[in-house]
Amino acid sequence: MPKKNSSTLEYVEPIGARVLVRKDEPKRQTRGGIALPDAAEIPTITGRIVAISTQIENDDDMPLRQYDKILFHPKNSIPVDLEHDNQLFVIPVEDIVAVFRRGQQPNQE
Repeated sequence: MPKKNSSTLEYVEPIGARVLVRKDEPKRQTRGGIALPDAAEIPTITGRIVAISTQIENDDDMPLRQYDKILFHPKNSIPVDLEHDNQLFVIPVEDIVAVFRRGQQPNQE
């Protein structure tokens, strides 16, 4: 009989209208080369969606998918203490302000 691995993988599944996001590293310098102080307060943050709730996955009107890069407001984000770097956050979808896309912009008539 094969030996069972005693370690189980722990993961976070968002519930309701929420997503799990891995926050991008904070920028230390602007594109123009200006160094930003550590205490600089930036009201929005970028990150990648790690997991989405079933509610969001089944909502055709919600354009969010796993691995999307998003811009979000961190006010209501909940940190998840699952990894040593603590870059995971559960975020309500109403705090997501933009999704980054590649390709041509859809026609707006």
